[in-house]
Amino acid sequence: MEIKHIENKGFYIYDEKGEVIAEMTYKKDGNNLIFDHTYVSPLLRGQGIADKLFSTGVEFAEKNNYKIVPVCSYIVKKFESGKYDYIKA
Repeated sequence: MEIKHIENKGFYIYDEKGEVIAEMTYKKDGNNLIFDHTYVSPLLRGQGIADKLFSTGVEFAEKNNYKIVPVCSYIVKKFESGKYDYIKA
């Protein structure tokens, strides 16, 4: 499954019809990316898709010297481990 990044919007996975079946959206605020929404279609749940979206977002932030502001409950939960403190705004 290919994750497409739409600059200043988010990371998306589309089905063969071009419809969004998974997404993690963000808003850019200066040097911060506010991760505000994660969605995975019920057909894809339990396959680690949200984690793949998250990893892609973290990689993008790292490469571009952004910090992440976790707002979405899924992203907030990921940050609770302390593993991503280095990139948290």
